[in-house]
Amino acid sequence: MMTDALEVLRAEARYGLVDALQLWKRNLLAYRRQPDLLVFSTIQPVMFVLLFAYVFGGAIQTGSIAYIDFLLPGILVQTVLFGSTQTGVGLAEDIRSGMIDRYRALPMARSAVIAGRILADATRNLFVMVLMIGVGFAIGFRFHGSVAGVVAMPLLGVLLGLAFSWISAVIGTSVKRAETAQVASFVWIFPLVFVSSIFVPVDTMPDWLQVVAENSPVTRAVNAMRGLAHGTDAREPLLWTAGWVVGIVTVFAPLAVWRYRTVT
Repeated sequence: MMTDALEVLRAEARYGLVDALQLWKRNLLAYRRQPDLLVFSTIQPVMFVLLFAYVFGGAIQTGSIAYIDFLLPGILVQTVLFGSTQTGVGLAEDIRSGMIDRYRALPMARSAVIAGRILADATRNLFVMVLMIGVGFAIGFRFHGSVAGVVAMPLLGVLLGLAFSWISAVIGTSVKRAETAQVASFVWIFPLVFVSSIFVPVDTMPDWLQVVAENSPVTRAVNAMRGLAHGTDAREPLLWTAGWVVGIVTVFAPLAVWRYRTVT
């Protein structure tokens, strides 16, 4: 009996993965048919890099590290967080248009609808980050660590964005309109982004705010990505980031699937 139950679970997991990959492909095709979404998703983070590097870079002291080397890992984290809001927006739009009802009529895993959307958004985030690293190189950013660190830095950003996409999925399946999902997501993401080490060193903040910023998942991820890019010790922030990612997914993935099942 135990063997039969395990075989059933394996089969469900296998078919769920296949369903998720099919919906991942469907969502990527949607990006191809709406190139303006991909273009504007790229323009905004590039503008942040250029504005902060050239407008604020001379006023912010980052010690022996060039400001662009300090800034770019943080902007990558900001980009994946902002990009994660599109998961909720896309799900809310699918609910409004009736696409979710069509999915329910098909013999597919319930979690695959959300997982496929999140995988597509993670793919877009990776593309945008690679492009931004290229822009960073054009204005002076340089890696100072190992080849492994160069590869791991954007992948860590993708994992963080994937975790936050599950939070966005809960929001997207809890509201009635895509516009509401976008506004609701930015309400909590903006404080996380700016109360962190993305743009300025945490020790320049008031003491009470430093406690919040230092323990933020955003600051932990930014510090880990800076360590990977600069070749410094990144073990502690990496462990903290991994803990945040696992914790967020553990809490919000079941919530997102439950909200999807209860959508009317």
